[in-house]
Formats: sequence, C-alpha cells, structure tokens
Amino acid sequence: MAEDIRLKTDLWVSAYLNRLRLADIPAYVTRKGDPTAGTVLVKVALLDGTARAFERGYDLTTGTRLWRLMAEGPEREVDEMLTRAGARDPDLWVIELEHRAGRTLLDEDGLS
Repeated sequence: MAEDIRLKTDLWVSAYLNRLRLADIPAYVTRKGDPTAGTVLVKVALLDGTARAFERGYDLTTGTRLWRLMAEGPEREVDEMLTRAGARDPDLWVIELEHRAGRTLLDEDGLS
C-alpha cells in the first residue's frame, strides 16, 4: 500500500521562504506552529491596505493538494481572521508576504 509521505512543516516553510527570497518577495513568519505537522496559512499584503490569505486544501476530484483563497479584503480584517484561526489552532503557522501584484509563488511546482 502506498504511503502518503509529507514534508515536515518547518522544512517546507524554510524552502518556501528561500524561494520567496530568490524571487525578491519580502516574507516573514508571523506565527510559528508545530514544526512537524502544523497547518500553514499564507497572507499576502498588497501594500494598498488590502490583503489575501490562502490555505492549503485538497481537490477531492483529483486527490491533489492545492492552495485556495480563504480571505480577501481590508488588511485589518484579514489579520483579524488569521488571529482567530491561530486562537483555534495552536499548531498554526502564518507566513506574511508583501507584493503589490499579489504574487505568492504558491502555484509553482513543489509548493502544493
């Protein structure tokens, strides 16, 4: 039987931050969760007072992992939603990016 092998969260976060750095996209870990199996949320501040937050999920029809938009709007409201999510999940990681066009690299190979 095939086993679903997953990368430890802290290793994935480190690799993601490195890819963002190489693309000249400022990024910060604003909440550090469980290093082995914590959930990761990615917030991108569009530098105009708005933001988007993404969460990783599954496409049940294909069985593949994907990133989906979980919140969008005024940055303050997105931050409040992330704070509530962190209160519910102590293992949660939050990575914050800054990019005017909203570029996250989450659609690139190896980041799903």
